[in-house]
Amino acid sequence: MEPGELRELPLRAARHATAGPLMPGSLERFRSVQLSAHSPDTGCVARRVAREVSRDWGMARLADDVELCVSELVGNAVHHATPDGGFTDRGGSRRVAVAFRAWPRWLFVEVADEDPKPPMMPVGDLLSPDLSGLALDDLLQDSGRGLFLVQTLADAVWWAPRETGGKSVFCRFDLHGGR
Repeated sequence: MEPGELRELPLRAARHATAGPLMPGSLERFRSVQLSAHSPDTGCVARRVAREVSRDWGMARLADDVELCVSELVGNAVHHATPDGGFTDRGGSRRVAVAFRAWPRWLFVEVADEDPKPPMMPVGDLLSPDLSGLALDDLLQDSGRGLFLVQTLADAVWWAPRETGGKSVFCRFDLHGGR
């Protein structure tokens, strides 16, 4: 590999994600929103819902981290929502679903899109002295930084293919602060 060449590793995968949301009665708390990947306010709405969930559920300590993770995951979903440049079978725009589920100890965030390709984390080379003269922008990868942020802020991150096509990316936050 050449210095600075992008290598990618798959994010850990689970089996299949549920085709739809779990029954709210089986959870302590549940909230979800369906967004159009083509709407200019998709990211703004997703961040606002993340902030509201954190506030409404008494998780103010996690609000910034949850909001940033949702923003990054929704941004990735929007970016990859039309892998073929087309629309859904129903003729409408591609959708992004964001769901929040809380149990007594954990907050789970799920961002689902219609692209079946797994999310990839970049793997960089160690910096060597001969790269020290490069600007910071020259050293940063062009993709994968959002998933790196999510993995840094959340207690766990994984993905699963959806039975109906596409994928879900999940992140989990410990509500009791035990990382």
